[in-house]
Amino acid sequence: MRKLVIAAALALLAGAGIAFAQSYPSRQITLIVPFPPGGSTDVAARIMGERMRAPLGQNVIIENIGGAGGSIAVGRLARAAPDGYTFDIGQWDTHVGSIIYKLDYDLQKDFAPIGLVSINPQLMVAKKDLPANRLSELVAYMKANPGKINFVDQNAAARVTGVLFEKLTGQKPQFIPYRGAGPAMTDLVSGQVDLLVVQGAVALPQIRGGKIKAIANLSPQRSASMPDIPTSDETGVPGLYMSGWFGFWAPKGTPAEIVAKLNGGRSSRRLVSARRRSKARVSA
Repeated sequence: MRKLVIAAALALLAGAGIAFAQSYPSRQITLIVPFPPGGSTDVAARIMGERMRAPLGQNVIIENIGGAGGSIAVGRLARAAPDGYTFDIGQWDTHVGSIIYKLDYDLQKDFAPIGLVSINPQLMVAKKDLPANRLSELVAYMKANPGKINFVDQNAAARVTGVLFEKLTGQKPQFIPYRGAGPAMTDLVSGQVDLLVVQGAVALPQIRGGKIKAIANLSPQRSASMPDIPTSDETGVPGLYMSGWFGFWAPKGTPAEIVAKLNGGRSSRRLVSARRRSKARVSA
């Protein structure tokens, strides 16, 4: 009798989940951007929000919430109702780097990943008069001039890259904290700082304009959008890899059928069918 009651309850819940998924979404959806308008995260969110509008049949409203390295916005998501009507676009800083701080939410437990939006090549770039044009030359210069090279620490990805560089080469740059890539790029162009790790899309115009120079593409393969920039493997420090990324996240407890529909990469019917088979085996 107990097994029958459990099986009946699971069947009712599964039926409710299917009905909810079929009617979802019935109103506009909010996409939280953890930074002010105008940055790369905001641009990616607006492009994706517009492209999601037609298949979902609802508007995707962008809500910019800046401050505290994105943790204010991510905290807002953690407290949101897990109904599929609020999700965010996260990246290194918001869903990895923030783990070093004391937060009122758990980055590993309080969110449901919806899907990867993009992977963005990262470049190590330098001021144009730095006496090194590739990683091997940079390492040689640092060995001959200890303590003279500074490295901009403007986000979690850059910091991790600096630590990995130090581990692979034995050379320790002077880390300089910055609020963001914009101010860091301004100071790199003016020659006030030496090295910066930043998204290729941000650095490429300055490289093409001859205002800074590329030391390496921190990817295993060259990028189709900048095939002339060699990789870290090719320039003397194998394994110095770093990629930026954007991903969508929902609050923990968001129904799997809703996550699948937002993802768009799986059939929600197959997902529901798999859940039904799993529940049937458990109840048996």
